Amino acid sequence: MGLGGTVQAIGLLSLCDIVQSAAGMLPRLEEYQEQGESSVSAVFPVDCPAPSQHHSACPNCGLGSWGLLANLTLHESSQFTGIIEHCRPLKRNEQLHRAGTALKSLYAIKSGFLRTSISTNDGREQIVGFSMTGEFLGMDAISTGMHQSDTVALEDSSLCGIRYDDLEELGRAIPTLQYYFHRVMGVEIANMHGNLLLLGTMCAEERVATFLLNLSERYSARGYSGTSFRLPMTRRDIGSYLGLKLETVSRVISHFNNLHLITVNVKTIKIENIANLQQRSGKLGAGYSR
Repeated sequence: MGLGGTVQAIGLLSLCDIVQSAAGMLPRLEEYQEQGESSVSAVFPVDCPAPSQHHSACPNCGLGSWGLLANLTLHESSQFTGIIEHCRPLKRNEQLHRAGTALKSLYAIKSGFLRTSISTNDGREQIVGFSMTGEFLGMDAISTGMHQSDTVALEDSSLCGIRYDDLEELGRAIPTLQYYFHRVMGVEIANMHGNLLLLGTMCAEERVATFLLNLSERYSARGYSGTSFRLPMTRRDIGSYLGLKLETVSRVISHFNNLHLITVNVKTIKIENIANLQQRSGKLGAGYSR
């Protein structure tokens, strides 16, 4: 079965959600080291440029870790890294793709922040996700071959891509790569279930608190501060994503600021009391409506 045959859902995913799977892949790398190949990388094999050279051309490549996480051999990893298209620039407000356009490539974000939205039947825009460094884009188009959403850069960004036809062809030749990609899609479906829970069962306070805590965890997982970070999206964008009115989002954020749970400085959020913010994300709030 091809990779596209297993996808039936639209959404976004974070590669960081599956990094834990790398722990089970380490024995193979250790085997190489025991054989005297101490300089061998499972991501950048010996017949590719040296790791330092590769990283200088594209440091922090969002796709570069797949060779290790998928437990590929040196030759398989060489084949995979050979089809990666590095460092596609995307200016602020520039679109990565539009709804209705054909699927060409899947992308991992090397740097920057992007917003994904869909249009409702009455023409309204509904934001369905915000994606940051290390996260994956384009999987909404796999089942039909056409993108179901619009994705635009919220700030100057850089992406690493892989043509879907190349990935599908290589996946048929390397079953471990195809299996790993299926696991990625499983994480995507789980993320979608979490979004449904966020919109379907939480009050306004819980939604905003959960949104801020989610960003905190994602920033922290990438080595950035999890307690002080910038919000590249507007309050209106946040409201669209959370299913809340702009005024409600602003009131909740101001309320959290007055309670000294957070400090707000224009677009910068500093979490002052993460324990209480976590409590707010799981208990009923009052005074805020959709």
